[in-house]
Amino acid sequence: MLRYLPFLLVLALWIYAFVDCLNTPEEEVRGLPKVAWVIVILLFGEVLVGPVAWLIAGKNRSAANGSAGPAAPGRWVAPDDNPDFLKSLDDTKGDKDTDKNAE
Repeated sequence: MLRYLPFLLVLALWIYAFVDCLNTPEEEVRGLPKVAWVIVILLFGEVLVGPVAWLIAGKNRSAANGSAGPAAPGRWVAPDDNPDFLKSLDDTKGDKDTDKNAE
């Protein structure tokens, strides 16, 4: 079983790079057009050149900035980190409390 491990790792990296390339928007692709990157990954995937090249040079990767503020517009934010969501929970809770007091 252990003799298959290198083959499986190469295959996993190949598949990951291919799917990552397909899911990356055209604006975030660097160096070559997206179609060219797909061809490079598929042709040179078995020797790891294509997938490693894609992971290193093919995509704009944003660094984790660790800021506590809200994310950039259009980016998904977890509900517990989203101040607007937390405020809406407080508003909803206040509405329910008001309804109970009215009865």
